[in-house]
Formats: sequence, C-alpha cells, structure tokens
Amino acid sequence: MLDLGPATTQLGALIRELDDAQLDDPTPCTDYALGDLLSHLEDMSVAFTQAARKETGPGAEGGPRPGDAARLERGWRERLPALLAGLAAAWRDPAAWTGMTRAGGVELPGEIGGQVAMNEVVTHGWDVARAAGRPRHVDEASVAGATAFVALFSGDGSAADRGDAFGPEIPVTAEASGLDRLIGMTGRDPGWARPA
Repeated sequence: MLDLGPATTQLGALIRELDDAQLDDPTPCTDYALGDLLSHLEDMSVAFTQAARKETGPGAEGGPRPGDAARLERGWRERLPALLAGLAAAWRDPAAWTGMTRAGGVELPGEIGGQVAMNEVVTHGWDVARAAGRPRHVDEASVAGATAFVALFSGDGSAADRGDAFGPEIPVTAEASGLDRLIGMTGRDPGWARPA
C-alpha cells in the first residue's frame, strides 16, 4: 500500500502559489498549457478518489476527457489541493487496494489504480513545477511507487506496448535521480525548462 499523502501535499502547496497569469504557460506535456494540466489534475483526483472507494460516477465511466483550462472555476487554488488531499485519504483505506475498480472507463485491480494515481500525482506534479519554474522535491517512496507502475510499460517492450499513455522513453545518465529516471521513462525530458 502506498501513501499518496506526501506527494499530494507537496503538489497542493505548489498549486496554491500559482496565479492566473501562469495558466497559459507551456508545460512538459506538449498538448497542455498549465491551466489545461490543472484541469486534468482535477478530473484525475475525482476519478481516482471514486476508484479508491469503488464508487460509480463521472470519473468511473467513459474515457478521460482532455484537460481544459476553460473548466477551471474560481477558487481552483483551494479546490484542487483539497481534491488532492481527498485522493490521498481515500487511498489510505486498505480496501482501496483490493478487488477491482473503475477509472476513466477502464476496469482495473485496486492495486494498479493506486499506482496509476501515484504516477499521475508525481509525474504531473513535476510537470507543474517545471512549468512554474520551481523545484520539485518528491520523497523516495512516492517516486518508487510511480516508477513501479511506469516500469510495466518500459524496458525491452516496443513503443507500441506503451499505447498513448507515454511517449518514447528518454534515456538518462546512470547518476540521474530516481525522479529523473521516472520522468525519462514517461517520455519526458528531465532537463525540460520553461521558455525564457
């Protein structure tokens, strides 16, 4: 069982520091500006909180909708950290990690659902930090939990095995941090920086 709390707390604190002027800024997610990514994080938080609780609802059915900054409502700086805290709380229940559940129209084991949620928080937290020009410090257990999921689609498998969830892996040096290795495994450049 993973504790999503450290990663969600750190991401929530980062989100509270953002301002509206940054919502159009580019991110390492090439299809998303920062506001779009925050919208995706809202949807993901709801979907995987429902998945932990084995609930049905908009997050359980249908494929994930693309992030869209136009859906961010006033108060997003407070609402999104609260949703992230709720996500972490839901996955602290041991029952969340057992049996089957649904998220984004996909049926999956609870354990995998928790790993997906951890990966979303850690990886997109890195995206948000990079877009905002801030450091992203993530505890080793959170990085390891996210890496365990991404590793299922990495290594000797072909790019086709990765579907559209991740881009082609980007190699990193042997000295790279665990977070940089994870980021490279997801197809992101660990050296990405927001344009000057």
